[in-house]
Amino acid sequence: MSTAEPITPRAVGAGHARVDGPLKVTGHALYAVEHGSDEGVTDPLTAWVVGAPVARGRVVRVDAAEALAHAGVVAVLDHETAPRLTETGDAELAILQDDRVHFRGQVVALVLAETSEAAREGARLVRVHVAEEAHVADLDEGVDAGEAYAPEQANAGHETDWADGDLEAARGAASVVVDQTYATPHEHNNPMEPHAAAAHWDGERLTLWDSTQGVHPVAGTLAPLLGLDQERVRVRAPYVGGGFGSKGLPHPPEVAAALAALSQPGRWVRLAITRQQVFSLTGYRTQTRSRVRLSAEPDGRLLAVEHDALSQTSRAKEFVEQTATAARMMYAAPARRTTHRVVPLDVAVPSWMRAPGEMPGMFAHEVAMDELAVACGVDPVDLRVRNEPDRDPETGKPWNDRRLVECLQRGAERFGWAGRPAEPRATVDGDWLVGTGVAAATYPTLWNPDNAARIESRAGGRYAVGIGAVDIGTGARTVLRQVAADALGVDVEAVDLALGDTSLPMATVAGGSAGTASWGTAIVQAAQQFRADHGPDPAPGLHTVSTTEGYPDTEGHALHSFGAVFAEVRVDRWTGEPRCTRLHGTYSVGRVVNPVLARSQLHGGLVMGLSAALHEDGVRDPRFGHTVTQDLATYHVAAHADVPPDLSAEWLEESDLLATPFGGRGVGEIGIVGTAAAIANAAWHATGVRVRDLPATPATFVGGVRG
Repeated sequence: MSTAEPITPRAVGAGHARVDGPLKVTGHALYAVEHGSDEGVTDPLTAWVVGAPVARGRVVRVDAAEALAHAGVVAVLDHETAPRLTETGDAELAILQDDRVHFRGQVVALVLAETSEAAREGARLVRVHVAEEAHVADLDEGVDAGEAYAPEQANAGHETDWADGDLEAARGAASVVVDQTYATPHEHNNPMEPHAAAAHWDGERLTLWDSTQGVHPVAGTLAPLLGLDQERVRVRAPYVGGGFGSKGLPHPPEVAAALAALSQPGRWVRLAITRQQVFSLTGYRTQTRSRVRLSAEPDGRLLAVEHDALSQTSRAKEFVEQTATAARMMYAAPARRTTHRVVPLDVAVPSWMRAPGEMPGMFAHEVAMDELAVACGVDPVDLRVRNEPDRDPETGKPWNDRRLVECLQRGAERFGWAGRPAEPRATVDGDWLVGTGVAAATYPTLWNPDNAARIESRAGGRYAVGIGAVDIGTGARTVLRQVAADALGVDVEAVDLALGDTSLPMATVAGGSAGTASWGTAIVQAAQQFRADHGPDPAPGLHTVSTTEGYPDTEGHALHSFGAVFAEVRVDRWTGEPRCTRLHGTYSVGRVVNPVLARSQLHGGLVMGLSAALHEDGVRDPRFGHTVTQDLATYHVAAHADVPPDLSAEWLEESDLLATPFGGRGVGEIGIVGTAAAIANAAWHATGVRVRDLPATPATFVGGVRG
């Protein structure tokens, strides 16, 4: 098949309205556990999870007598009665297969009932008898016990440790050194729709309506677990109420729904975990600690960059946040070194959360850069400009289109940076100390090759485009129609798009800001192959299925997106209350396919970064191993009242044809990167109190701002 060629943009770049908007605002879009009703199902069962009451131990017995006696309860599954899985090597997913308890909240029983009320009450009545064992659920305790180790690799295949240049010589030549430790807490994704699934087993085929970021990855994971050919597992996800990475990998809820359905052939089973269970069963961002050492000349030019990252993983299953990777490529320096170490704990399994690695890592790096600017007496924007590399420091490759300096300068102009006083506590407005801060943002241009698309001609000059991609609320339905329309040379209205079903051609996960790039390239490839096979005026009923080829140019160039975030923070001099009152981001992300949706994505990332900076703090009680802040009252995420009245995002006009045939790169995650650092730096400028641990709360400032 021919390699995809760049396309002429017509629809791409226009602000088309979301095609799924009317269905969602009128309540006609069906989410995971609502399915079945549209297929004539009138008697679905509800499954309810019973979680382990201890952090480590062994289930001695599950007493289900009271639960089974409750009206409406049909069955209780435990490690002795649940269907057997064929593969049990993944301890997170091998639920109800043995008596081991790996973390508090782990699935130890499932109650199936005729109604959700009966299922919930039945779950309350289940008595789980356990033999508790000593556990470790605190990072410091694990470190003190000498359990920190170097993993084989970090998330996404990154090298664990990496070094370049003569570090000792660079250190020796330095006149200015910043050497500090920065910390981020446990953070939990908390999408609006909790993880949920509706499952049906007819004796030959499993059908799963799932709230997931990838239907094919779910089918590819469940099939071998269940001992089925993948063709016998159909997964559908037409509408998903957000994920932020937590639905990017299959988690216990999908397996639980499948086991429940297998135990009740012919009946639909619905499972939606509670908000509290989200905190233990669906992944989260691990807490991180970063020691960052910057060695520099008196004018702030970097001589050495060192970033040692520490995080926790679960003893049940390893996950390593790639916290230090951005330090390898962000700024020019003759020498650099990064390391990753993890501590295994008896806790729930961490996983992806929006911009894994870059978010906590760039918080540490960009606050350290601000400290270096202060130590050298250099403006923070100028410091970053004078450390601009001409090639990727990590790979030595030329950049695809690194325009960080333009983002910094344009953002500074847009924000009104000129004339900013260098000293902290220089601006007072009544009882409020006012400061401004800046941080850079970056995110790699990721791309997944294992995608395919189907194009079919229809009567009246219309085309049907099918790909198994999932729109998790980001607008994929809309932007992929735009890409397809330009590739086929027709109006957007002539494209009928089908998504979210494993019966459609293979699509990788909606994650890593790679969805639009990967799926869009597959669609362009298929459209161009279709035109080559059938000409510009095809008869109805012709079709072509094509896989991606030719993109992106990862061999010849280092592909990244960049941005600059500016924040204004006010801190009450009496109470220490911090408020972010202005927040602006300027980005270089290639051609923006749909400016309306891109702005929404960037605003969402900025607000999520603000939430991490000032609010989000997952607190685990090491005595019992569970997350105490397991609801949206105690685990506060930024709400309307927390969002700055002046929130804006813009981008440079550009087209990156090295990345995709339509010139675009991802925008989903870069908005959160650097945002917490910009806010922390602004808080220092307001108060003189340096924020190195997130979140920054009134307690952070109250002792240092009075007077």
